[in-house]
Amino acid sequence: MIREPFLNGWTVGPKLGAFEAPTPESAPRTVRLPHDAVRDLLRSADSDQGVHTGYVPGGVFEYAKTFDVPVAWRDKTVRLEFEGVYRDAVVFLNGDAVVQEPNGYNAFEAVLDPYLRYGQPNRITVEARAHRDSRWYSGAGIYRPVHLVVADPLHIPLDGTRVTTPDIDAARAIASIATTVRNGSRHTRTLRLTWAVSAPDGSDVASGTAPVTVLPGSDAVARVRLAVDHPALWSDTTPSLYRVRTTLAEEDGRVIDTDATTFGIRRLQVDARRGLRINGETVKLRGACVHHDSGPLGAATFADAEDRRVRLLKAAGFNALRSAHNPMSRAMLDACDRHGMLVMDELTDTWTRSKVAFDAAPGFAARWRHDVDALVAKDLNHPSVIMYSIGNEILELATPAGSAWSRRLAEAIRDLDDTRLVTNGINGIIANLDRMATDAAPGDAGGADASDPNTMMAAMGDMMAAANASELVTQSTEESASVLDVVGFNYAESRYELDRGLFPNRVIVGSETFPSRIEKMWELVGRLDHVIGDFTWTGWDYLGEAGIGRVDYTDEPGYEPTGTAGPYPHLLAGCGDIDITGRRRPVSYYREIVFGLRTEPYLTVHPPRHHGRPTATTPWSWDDSISSWTWDAEPGAPVTVDVYAPAEEVELLRDGVSLGVATVGVEKAFRARFETEYRPGELVAIARSRGREIGRTALRTAGEPGLTASAEQSEITAVGLGFVAITLADADGVVASDADRLVTVTVTVEGDAELVGLGTGRIRTEESFAGPSVTTFEGRALAIVRPTGAGGATVTVTADGLAPAVVPLTIVPAAVQAPA
Repeated sequence: MIREPFLNGWTVGPKLGAFEAPTPESAPRTVRLPHDAVRDLLRSADSDQGVHTGYVPGGVFEYAKTFDVPVAWRDKTVRLEFEGVYRDAVVFLNGDAVVQEPNGYNAFEAVLDPYLRYGQPNRITVEARAHRDSRWYSGAGIYRPVHLVVADPLHIPLDGTRVTTPDIDAARAIASIATTVRNGSRHTRTLRLTWAVSAPDGSDVASGTAPVTVLPGSDAVARVRLAVDHPALWSDTTPSLYRVRTTLAEEDGRVIDTDATTFGIRRLQVDARRGLRINGETVKLRGACVHHDSGPLGAATFADAEDRRVRLLKAAGFNALRSAHNPMSRAMLDACDRHGMLVMDELTDTWTRSKVAFDAAPGFAARWRHDVDALVAKDLNHPSVIMYSIGNEILELATPAGSAWSRRLAEAIRDLDDTRLVTNGINGIIANLDRMATDAAPGDAGGADASDPNTMMAAMGDMMAAANASELVTQSTEESASVLDVVGFNYAESRYELDRGLFPNRVIVGSETFPSRIEKMWELVGRLDHVIGDFTWTGWDYLGEAGIGRVDYTDEPGYEPTGTAGPYPHLLAGCGDIDITGRRRPVSYYREIVFGLRTEPYLTVHPPRHHGRPTATTPWSWDDSISSWTWDAEPGAPVTVDVYAPAEEVELLRDGVSLGVATVGVEKAFRARFETEYRPGELVAIARSRGREIGRTALRTAGEPGLTASAEQSEITAVGLGFVAITLADADGVVASDADRLVTVTVTVEGDAELVGLGTGRIRTEESFAGPSVTTFEGRALAIVRPTGAGGATVTVTADGLAPAVVPLTIVPAAVQAPA
């Protein structure tokens, strides 16, 4: 079988109607997949997609590629595997419609056999549409990888091997393997399947074989149970991975097809008394919700970018991700398997009632089973996936019909995979919006507009928790909650203790919570056995839902409150623990301390130029402080300094002179606040408990800044990405965070490479991610380079008045790169 990337040689342009004439602006341009068709379109305040996408417009796009089809393929089956096309994809071959896939997140196959022209070039075209169909930035086009598969008519289809481990003890584990064989020929065939299991160290540990007879035009499933001695168990702390190699052969040994599947051996248990246990050990989920975009890359999904996100989120203290609100990419699931990140994979944001004008709700009743099948097929062999979420803040969930849908979806998933848990992100307020809007007394929603859920949630503040604990929510959501293994609650921590009494067998997870309340959330998670974790909104910042985490200064001339909607040119949400470039924000360090994973104090400073100004925030906001003692401010300017610490008190010193001692937790747990003056030099925070120092940290004023650039990895693969961090820093590496300037990135090529993304964490910007220039944000920017072949590349960064920074990259074939 041939299975190879099908990424090069594509063009993309606006899809023209049959009676539309092309123009120079509509001319197709050459691209490489994965590709986001809308990332570089002109943003504007009157974009019909609005704040949801960060004012990026939608459109209808046509991708095209011509490829040769040898005569030898006449006796083969030829198909394309699409990992995701957003949205309403239609695939054509030589003008004939092959397949349609409405869901922008499903993987799907296009079987080309009926339409191929052998011995000549063939033209594949793919249409994709994006138009007011998402509540966040979705991107558009062929944004996930595509693979060309040329196989025997008898073959193992995509996701054709399933591995479960139903029987595990210390001495051995049983790997139950089921492989589907598909027969596209006109004849009954009897073949032989052979399975070989290798351990994490690469050694072979088990094998088996079985004959399989497949009738024409049908599938057959062959099974084997293999004993793996002394299994290395997969968990979030020990992500041990096994591999099964499957061979389909004639009885005489001639190989027809092969397959390779990675899996983990782990035991999953949950109950209200002992919570979540993995391999018998209790695990609390330190969770982050994540959207699917890749920041400066737009929605384009690259394995290296997904791996980097997972690595950095894990390093920041998270051990679980919720894919919100759509199925996670295969590349990110692979990364979660490798790095030990637990996953709640989510089916959808809507069922039958729409949330935005052109979303998928109208087709849900007809296509829900197809979408469930695609989700489970993708996830089956990933040990990182411990929960399927059947939805997020579903509007009809609190109705009898919604309860029936809850049961239908949960049972459909269990029919396909009964080895994992089923949950749902329930928001009792959102589920009762109709009743709140028509039946609630004035003031019940805190004066908020119930027709705008995000604005209402932000305005209600603490009142929302009380509303979620109301008798209305208790009764109206009981049946939908009862069909779940784990009840997910969005912004409803008020139910945690309440439900321990009302529903003593109920297991709860905080499926979505405000970042500003993590200390309160985590105290509940730690104290209550039936609450198994917390998922903050969000772990990694993202495009769209623009400005929901912003900090506004209300004395700004012309300021007008806009609820949660960030006015143009807001682009990013601004609520992530980690910004879109991978840089941790202060809230991330605060969370790490709350989790009990960090003893060193963390120093963060509010910008002196804003001292004393009135602010407006949302519950998704943190603040705009940063860890810096370099400011464009006069010496003596008043400044607020925060120190996060798991301590009783903190002493602050400037240039060795004590500025006083502050008690931790007076206004906010784990935080000590100082009002002092800005003077260049060194600021030191010393954290103490019971009179004993438990840690200290320091900030120093930057000297004369220069331009620096460094590659996260100097060696990258020809199919990977290079990430280059750009900073304005002095000779000691101290960043001048209050002296931003325009920088230009150019890539000179020894082999082949190109700049594919350039950006910062600034949430309000009109700059393009396409480069080649960007204004640094808090002294930083990130350039992303994509090779086009093996060899080398040089990234050169320039800025007026500063010496250039030069970064060499070595590009190697993927097969020889040393593991990270």
